Amino acid sequence: MTSPLADPSRYRSIQCPEERAIAIAVAAHQGQRDKAGEPFIYHLFRVMLSVEGPALRQVALLHDLLEDTTWTAVDLSIAGLSQEVIRAIELLTRQPSDSYTEYVVRLSKNTYAKASKLADLNDNYRLDRVAFRAAHETEDSQRIARYILSHDFLCDRMPEAEYRKRMTPYEDEIKL
Repeated sequence: MTSPLADPSRYRSIQCPEERAIAIAVAAHQGQRDKAGEPFIYHLFRVMLSVEGPALRQVALLHDLLEDTTWTAVDLSIAGLSQEVIRAIELLTRQPSDSYTEYVVRLSKNTYAKASKLADLNDNYRLDRVAFRAAHETEDSQRIARYILSHDFLCDRMPEAEYRKRMTPYEDEIKL
């Protein structure tokens, strides 16, 4: 972290772990917008509120933190998050070398990461939220297809081998 305002140790004093995660998310995602132009934090709150339990709510709220901000797993530890929560957030962080399929298969083995990803997918492909932009029809169509196939896999509606096979046409340069 480079900004003293984002010093992760300042969040340790927040006693409630969920409130700590909220404070981190609000500060870290400040100014970010989703594909529809809405504040990105709205998505994070919807995902958080769609799951139950303090640890899972922290994971759901911070699921994009490591991928979309300068925060690191070390910062999360300094801020006072549990290793269980940090590990799930790490699994939810897609690495540049990961295919989307490998990323989803890897996170599917962690209960918190899997539940958070399902909540994320549910929010991402809601009909009132789906971005299907005229200038990006192919990209948006492929993203939606990936979401639906990944949702079915994570809900145990298709075995891993079938998921991998059906995802093959969608493994290209598009980063979700």
